[in-house]
Amino acid sequence: MVDVSQRFKELRKKHKLTQKDVAEFLGITESGYGYYEQGRNEPSIEILKKLSKRYSVSMDYITGETDDPTPSDDKKFDALSEINILLKKYGINQSGFFDIEKWKKAGPEGIKQLESYFQFIVEQAEKMEKEEKNSNEDSFKK
Repeated sequence: MVDVSQRFKELRKKHKLTQKDVAEFLGITESGYGYYEQGRNEPSIEILKKLSKRYSVSMDYITGETDDPTPSDDKKFDALSEINILLKKYGINQSGFFDIEKWKKAGPEGIKQLESYFQFIVEQAEKMEKEEKNSNEDSFKK
């Protein structure tokens, strides 16, 4: 089995990315990411999750526990954890947002659809904010 540092390097090269590209995606320094590939530092669970999602591979694959890159078992899928990750990722306040019992039944496809929706919401909010800013700047110039 390969270790995490080897897997990081393998996946990065497979996706034709530089260490700088991956570091920027993770929000860390290039040298910080380089230390992961050199085996000098161990990545956090959050880093592992981000990269497994980025590369569309299982956590077991990215950590070297298996050579099969696809998730092996939907029973391990935790819809609530995935939703919480998405809420944090897109800065959505979760208080009163969802009925837990309904979301527990969501599968991987449902979560992917939810992520697309969250992404759309954030993009629209950013677009509106930009338009408002431009409008305010234009009225200030008049």
